[in-house]
Amino acid sequence: MKKTVSVIGVPMDLGQGRRGVDMGPYAIRYASLKERIERLGLTVNDQGNINVPTAETHDIDNQKLKYLPEVTRVSEDLAAKVADVMADGHFPIILGGDHSIAIGSIAGVAQHVKKLGVIWFDAHGDMNTEDTTPSGNIHGMPLACCIGIGNETLVNIGGYAPKLKPENVVIVGARSIDPEERELIRAHNITCFTMHEIDKLGIAKVMEEAIRIASAGTDGIHLSLDLDSIDPDMAPGVGTPVLGGVTYREGHLAMEMLFQSDKVVSCDLVEVNPILDEQNKTARTAVDLVCSLLGESTM
Repeated sequence: MKKTVSVIGVPMDLGQGRRGVDMGPYAIRYASLKERIERLGLTVNDQGNINVPTAETHDIDNQKLKYLPEVTRVSEDLAAKVADVMADGHFPIILGGDHSIAIGSIAGVAQHVKKLGVIWFDAHGDMNTEDTTPSGNIHGMPLACCIGIGNETLVNIGGYAPKLKPENVVIVGARSIDPEERELIRAHNITCFTMHEIDKLGIAKVMEEAIRIASAGTDGIHLSLDLDSIDPDMAPGVGTPVLGGVTYREGHLAMEMLFQSDKVVSCDLVEVNPILDEQNKTARTAVDLVCSLLGESTM
């Protein structure tokens, strides 16, 4: 684990249908993110926020790719920022905002970690394209973009594609996948551990396999942690909650195992929506989980 953590906020709500997720970075910071990480003996450099346009000041030109020019610009800015902090030898934690920010996060990380694996903690597949999307919201497309599927502009953020090989991508916690997404996941042989597998095998076995797959032949793992992967009882403040998710304790064990693997090189925390939350509960859960990822333990 790097000794310095760089925090980058991305108050993005253009890729999502419900407003409020743009306040996620503020809520996570307010939940004592910096102070908690510093207690672990790590240095925290808060890089502030990437500038994100306000939805009301822009029109939607394409209902299948809502706010495409604006999401593209933010993704390019974020990719450059992430690449900069990694060049300094820092561990980037990117605070969303909706999950479309992962397009820029991964583009930046992959500039330094050429063979990158990804563990995608999410209730959803995020494997839609403009041809399959039921909503036109880009936060349902980032994983597809990162493996080189979908709109050419989004796929080529950072000037190259693909960023990921499907065989090194693992989805964990899925329980709401669109039919055409399911076909894309199967067609590209992406490993997907649904809640069925977590219930049947246990989170420890699932994470052992996830880490093995994401690290096979790679130089590091990016964790993309959507808070809707966690059951709504501990993470109610998300735009697309789905019952029956990863429990609080399962989430901690998963993060602890990732820390013990010594493979994680970067992380994004997404979809925290304070407007829908209960006393900042979801942001506090996010901070608890990322601290386990960074090595916090009982003993």
